[in-house]
Amino acid sequence: MFSTFSRWIRPAAFIAIIASALGAIGSAWAAPQVLKIGWTTADSKSDPYAITAHYFAEELEKLAPGKFKVQFYGGHQLGDEMQMLQGLQLGTLDMGVITGTVIGNVVPSYQLNDLPFLYKTNQQAHEVLDGPVGRILEKQLAAKSVVNLGFAEAGFRHTINNTRPIVKPGDFDGIRLRVQPSDMFLDSFRALGANPVPLPWSDAFTAVQQGTIDGLEIPLAVIYANKFPEVTKYLSLTRHAYNALALLISEQTFRKFDKTMQDNIRQAARNTITRQRETMAKNDEDILNKIREAGMKVNEVPDLGAFRALEAEVYKKYRAKIGADVLDAALKEVQEK
Repeated sequence: MFSTFSRWIRPAAFIAIIASALGAIGSAWAAPQVLKIGWTTADSKSDPYAITAHYFAEELEKLAPGKFKVQFYGGHQLGDEMQMLQGLQLGTLDMGVITGTVIGNVVPSYQLNDLPFLYKTNQQAHEVLDGPVGRILEKQLAAKSVVNLGFAEAGFRHTINNTRPIVKPGDFDGIRLRVQPSDMFLDSFRALGANPVPLPWSDAFTAVQQGTIDGLEIPLAVIYANKFPEVTKYLSLTRHAYNALALLISEQTFRKFDKTMQDNIRQAARNTITRQRETMAKNDEDILNKIREAGMKVNEVPDLGAFRALEAEVYKKYRAKIGADVLDAALKEVQEK
């Protein structure tokens, strides 16, 4: 067919037509691959979820210029975290920044970081999650069709409320606190004497504003980025749990790419996590000052051991669910540091 067609046109014109067709095909292949990434908190420069998403886009562009286009969907535009996690499993959502607590509903070992007072420092948490324990968690989630690219952080969770400062365990008595929808969080705060209330994140601000609850347990950056100083009086630095943020990609999305592009995604995620953690460390003191300036009363908690002593039964109860291998490995690592 091509030889017959070429006899009816000049050779130069024929070459031009073929070149144009190949150029069009090349342009189609060169179009950037769209990655939609969602999270539930504010799309703010100080929000740890948003920082993770935007840093990932920047790092991916450095490694693969023009190959990807990351689209951002913060502020629970794509539903709550459980809905987004299900979307990742089904392949209807490309990427998400999702707290480990919610992932724990699908892979129970992810509840490790929710154990009360497990880590003393951020560095301890990093070493556990970047090491053999983290590899186990990633493998278990991969079996559910979601690729964990690593753990960014929102830092330690603290307590905010409108009743009283929390200084000793008895100060929790009767306080209605919004907690993440997790049996472990419910058990942990009941052990401290609080009245925990599981609410979706999207309902939290209105609930405390209207007095349905007295307060929340929440990371520093999320307090400020989501305007909680406007509706709560007291911030107590209880450091009761470490909030790890998993940077996830749907296995269906990940498999669409060749090895080079997959490697770019993984490397961009590693770069993102290093950079995001550094940013969070620098931001903490500045955010605390801003929270004080916004009118909240901030207090340290002098004896966290008194709180930890009340949680022994929680560790026993969740040992099998988390996995004895995961829990023992994590405890060994934090005790050695």
